[in-house]
Parts: sequence; structure tokens; C-alpha cells
Amino acid sequence: MAEQADYIVVGAGPGGCAVASRLAEARPDLSIALFETGPEKPGLLSRAPLGIAGLVPFRNRNNYAYETVPQPGLGGRKGYQPRGRGVGGSSLINAMIYVRGQAEDYRDWEALGCDGWGWRDVLPYFKRAESNSRGASDLHGAGGPLRVEDLREGNPATDAFIEAALQAGYQPNADFNGPKQEGVGRYQVFQKAGERFDAGTAYVRPAATRARNIRVIADAQVRRIRFEGARAVGVVYRQGDRELTLDAGLEVILAAGAFGTPQLLMASGIGPAAHLREHGIALVSDRAEVGANLQDHINYSTKIAVRADGLFGVDLPMIARMPSEMLAWSKRKRGLLTTNVAEAGGFLKSDPALDRPDLQLHFCTGIVDEHNRKLHWGPGYTLQVCMLRPHSRGTIRLASADMRDAPVIDPNFLSDPRDMETMLAGARICERINNAPALRALGGRLMYGSGADDEDTLRALVRAHSDTQYHPVGTCRMGSDPDSVLDPQLRVRTVENLRVADASIMPRLISGNTQAPTAMIGEKASDLILGRNHAGAALADAA
Repeated sequence: MAEQADYIVVGAGPGGCAVASRLAEARPDLSIALFETGPEKPGLLSRAPLGIAGLVPFRNRNNYAYETVPQPGLGGRKGYQPRGRGVGGSSLINAMIYVRGQAEDYRDWEALGCDGWGWRDVLPYFKRAESNSRGASDLHGAGGPLRVEDLREGNPATDAFIEAALQAGYQPNADFNGPKQEGVGRYQVFQKAGERFDAGTAYVRPAATRARNIRVIADAQVRRIRFEGARAVGVVYRQGDRELTLDAGLEVILAAGAFGTPQLLMASGIGPAAHLREHGIALVSDRAEVGANLQDHINYSTKIAVRADGLFGVDLPMIARMPSEMLAWSKRKRGLLTTNVAEAGGFLKSDPALDRPDLQLHFCTGIVDEHNRKLHWGPGYTLQVCMLRPHSRGTIRLASADMRDAPVIDPNFLSDPRDMETMLAGARICERINNAPALRALGGRLMYGSGADDEDTLRALVRAHSDTQYHPVGTCRMGSDPDSVLDPQLRVRTVENLRVADASIMPRLISGNTQAPTAMIGEKASDLILGRNHAGAALADAA
């Protein structure tokens, strides 16, 4: 394997981890090389769920900490785009929330020409991936690699939020991945016994032990895909101070995410011809939509300062408490460090006339301001609302031909005026819930966000206190039309032996958090590569 692998997978996020491990499992006679720019094993901050508070705000070994170009829709501010780095990808630094989206999302994909990606097609892959502590059912799996559990520790402030939402007129929902998504409740999370269960832990480490035909090449930057004519034959990568080549006997599979995959395609000569010429890149294929169609959940936050049981913040009592909490987590995986912060939420309609929810809530048990980069003295909570199906579209472009340079990220937030109207409705819902008796009883003080007396003020608040909910997708969309970057088999059009298996393939953003759908994409990609169809009729009928 020093010079060749049968399959090369570039990027070890949930999609890459899933496709690499499933290929290794199904074909023990073949070799799989999995490239990752970051480290092979998660650090302590990643393993402890509350470590998200320290991982997301800053550039570190597990976080690229990208920034966007200035966003007119956000008042000219640059947005912040934390992305995971290491085997596990963004599952190393996210809030661990297990949500699949709505069945209608995948029916929409199918209607857009993505044959084989309807709800009845993808449900079996969600179930195959899942190991839910609640057990198996028509809609859930119990034997898969991804451990899904309820949070170990109950939080009274979270209970107060759920009660307030019910008082505001919204219905309860104990399973957002059940028969219906609408309602409010606690999230299930990717955890095992109080510890984060990232995609690398779920897929790659067991596969490396069991199959022994998967090689993880960590701390290695893939610089470009090698082509012979239109055929992908391998990759050039840098590890330490050495530049090396690995050939692919069968296929190269890109899973570097909605930012990294289009960046690597363009750096390798596949993308908008004029843009590639600007950076002196030899053209392999002129594909205008590589890096286009960027979609992300824009998220608006209200912050309430309040001292109440279960809420945390930066103050002397919390500082004094942390040593005992760290000990409780290290010895028994109990206590405050087991929280994912965004413990509960909901899926609601901005307009009762809608046929399905178009807003998502996240209730955070601390004050999360500017992605926790702006700290406040004292405890409190944050109620966030994001728009599930934005109309605005952005782009990924190259800053240079060097993959070590961050891409140029432009989500183009709120460029479509319909998105602002939906966000205003979401802001009013947050205000209604914050003012319900159960949360008012905590005696909190509105810091900023919502509470506006007029629409112009509320619009200004939305622009000032909105940013990503960390769900970028769509930059290598699949479809049946000739302009799509990928066909429904995830093959890159106009070239050979090259596929994509990550969130960049989505033609439209799904209605919820993206880790579970991205793992599903990797699961299905493995069967497409191997020429198998895992979607049996009995499972399909269960949808």
C-alpha cells in the first residue's frame, strides 16, 4: 500500500468514515486509503461533550475556524465557519444532535432528478447506520455503528424551555426522527455513556481493527487529484516536509466536505474555466457549478442572562465547580461535562398554513454569543432559531491553487428577501417562548436579540445577531441534468473513476442537522461503488 490503494478516500468526516469502513468491511481483499488533514485520534476536549465550548470558538487541532467574505445581509460582517479537522471531521466539534431531516426533503431530491435518493431509498441507510439506545423500530436501527442516546443528565432549565414552548402553543415531540418532526422536545445525541461518539470512533477505528485493509493517512494534505486524460488515477499529497503520490487501482472518492471537496476539485482542474485560469490551474473539465449552490442554515440568537439551576457561564461559582465536574466526568462520565449545550429544541412553522416546519429551535444551557467567542460574566441561556430551507445561494472559490490556503467562502446570507421574512417570524417565535411563564419565572434579563418594538428594529437585530448554524451543503450537487456536478451514482461528470460522498452532493439542504444525513450519504455511496442495492422493499414500505 506504500504506492497504491484500490480505493482512495479523501476526507475523514462522517461521509468519508462511513464509505471507507463499509468498503473495507465488504471487500477485505481490497485496500482502502483514508486521507485526513488533521490528527488521527480525538483529543480530550472533543471526547468530553461540553468541550464544544472550547473547540468551536478558536482555530485549533480540530477546527479550521474559517471566515466568510463580508456579508451584506449581515450588515457587512464577516461570518464565522468552524469546520472539523481530524478523523471524524466536524463530528469532532459539533453539538452531536441526531436529526435526519424530513421525508419530504428526500422526495424533493428525487423530484430534482436524483433517482434512488427518495425517502424510501435512504431510510434503510439511516437505519443501517444507527444504534439507538431506545431500540429498533420501523424508523430506527439498533445495530449500526453510530451510537445514538438520550442525554445522561437532565437539566431543569431545559425542562423550563420545553414547558414554555408548550405554554406558547406548540406541541411536544419525543422523537424528531419519528413519524412527525413538528414539535418541541429534547434532542437525541451522538454519545455513548456520556462521551461524544464521533464518526471516526464509530466507523474507522473498529474497521481498522477488524478488517485490517484500511490505512489511515492522517496529518496529510491532499494537494491535487492526478489525472491521465479524463481518468482519475491517484492523488498527490504532502505529509510533513515530503510530497508523495498514491495511485488508485479502482477509484478516488472525495469526502472533504462542502468547502474542501469543491476546493480540491478546482485545485485539480475541475471547475469554472475562467476562475481556474485566474489561478494558473490547467483545465481538466470546465464545470461551472463546482463550488456553486452553497446553502447553509442561517441562525438567529436571543440571549437571556439569568442565574438558575443547570445554566452555566463564566463566573466564580462555575470556576470553583469545574474541578469536581471534570473528576465526575473522567471517572463516571457524569455531570455537567456530559451536556451538548444545545440540549433541546423544536421544529415549527413560520406560518400555520405551511404543510411542514420551516424553522428549527436550539435551546442552549449557556450564553452563546458569536459562537462563544464573546464571553459574558455570569450564567444564562440562549434560544436560537434557524431557517430550514433557505432560498439564498452562495459560492466556494479558490484563494489560490494551494490547498493549504483557506477557500473563499460566500454563503450570501439573506440575499433572497424571502429569507429575511422567515427569520423575522422565527425571531417573534423566540420572543413568544421567552415570555411564556415557565421561562419568565427564571427571572432572566434580555441581553439582546428579540424584544423589538418595531419591524425595522427587529430586522436590524436579525442582521446583527445571525450567522451559520454550521450546516453548509450543496457545492457539488448531484442531479440528472447535464449541469449537475455529479450524477445520482455520485460520479463526477465528464471524468472517470472519481466520486463524491459528503454533504456537498445535496441538491437542497435538508431540514435539520447534517451529521446523520452525511453519514447516510457515505453508507449509500459504498453500495453504489460496489454495485449493490441495500434498500429492500420491506424497509421501503415502512417509510
